[in-house]
Amino acid sequence: MADRGFTDTQLAARAAYLLRGNDLGTMTSAAPKLYPHMWSWDAAFVAVGLAPLSVERAVVELDTLLSAQWKNGMIPHIVFANGVDGYFPGPARWETATLAAHAPAHTQTSGITQPPVHAIAVQRILDHSRRHARTTRAVAEEFLDRRWPDLVRWHRWLAAARDVSGNGRIALFHGWESGMDNSPRWDHPYENVLAGELPPYLREDVTIVTDASQRPSDGEYDRYLWLLEEMKSVHYDDDALATAMSFAVEDVFVTAVFATACSVLATIGEEHSMPKSDVRELFGWAEHFRKGVVATTDPRTGAAKDFDLRSGRWIATETLAMFAPLLCGGLDRDVERALLRTFEGPKFCGHPDLRYSVPPSTSPVSRDFRAREYWRGPVWPVMTWLFSWAFARRGWAERSAMLRAEGLRQASDGSFAEYYETFTGEPLGSMQQSWTAASVLDWLG
Repeated sequence: MADRGFTDTQLAARAAYLLRGNDLGTMTSAAPKLYPHMWSWDAAFVAVGLAPLSVERAVVELDTLLSAQWKNGMIPHIVFANGVDGYFPGPARWETATLAAHAPAHTQTSGITQPPVHAIAVQRILDHSRRHARTTRAVAEEFLDRRWPDLVRWHRWLAAARDVSGNGRIALFHGWESGMDNSPRWDHPYENVLAGELPPYLREDVTIVTDASQRPSDGEYDRYLWLLEEMKSVHYDDDALATAMSFAVEDVFVTAVFATACSVLATIGEEHSMPKSDVRELFGWAEHFRKGVVATTDPRTGAAKDFDLRSGRWIATETLAMFAPLLCGGLDRDVERALLRTFEGPKFCGHPDLRYSVPPSTSPVSRDFRAREYWRGPVWPVMTWLFSWAFARRGWAERSAMLRAEGLRQASDGSFAEYYETFTGEPLGSMQQSWTAASVLDWLG
């Protein structure tokens, strides 16, 4: 039974209805008003939620995303829907079609990337296909055969182009690439970004979410857009970005996601008799980047850190990033137990004032905490889903089930908000968020 108002059956029906409403034909908008296009990691989570409803439609979602893959292997963070306005920065600001040698000719995209969670979606599609008749299984397996080279190429690009120091950590050149746009993780790196003369612009997000306390500031947006200008100045060239960008950070959370995704994709490859060389490479990356994550951790607490390549400084924050090793593994058992105690304790899920026992994006005891502001405190259901999934994968069934139960209680109001106020549970940001509905569908599927 749901916490307020909706039973699990009703909640699943509302979530399915929301995804149908956000369906643009071959892609699902991340949210109909605030994010009217396809976002890369949103699309992967959306496919996770679509899989229990329709394996075929989940396959279409990933097919659309992979059709926009760049020639160098990068999956861009936005695939723009034709004829849809209402989002800034749009294609005219990115100019990837005219500036970037590797950008697709037939599709408008952004020029940066996002966390590589896509192998998780592929696994979920295959899992659900096995519960169906031969024709549905064939759809899933044909998709895997057809897209396997693209998925490996995506992982190879990350391993080659973004391990700029060769130490097993993924470098980002924009905070947006982390998916956690204005997290306290990026406060110091953004101090390196001194915005020069910018072409004029008008933000669309603040016309949808009118409460300024929920969104990044105008000053932050100036920096975000200045980084676009830096990328455009070097035509989005991988090698040039590594030296041209004033923001360059090794992201430990994205690295942990990547290590996990490599392991998941390698296992899929083994089970489906994919080329042994690809499988070996994927397992090798999983190990290399897992070690990269562990090398950042505090030897006593297990907390992971990001690294600012421009200032040469470690970035230790009380955010979800500190729990990166819980996703990919690799810590000694005692240290891992210590990190789990922090995750479940009063700094995070066990904080006595939390409305629900789920992980806030920033610890309520941190001086950087803001209960309503985007990635600086609110709870994101999709992050609850990711940790619940990872814990189940690692054999922590009880911990996974607890996050699932609390995540469903939070979502039971049926708003499917982008994120929620930490203490009151008030839905914030964009409503009708596709990946929130998708998380609920997977939990109930």
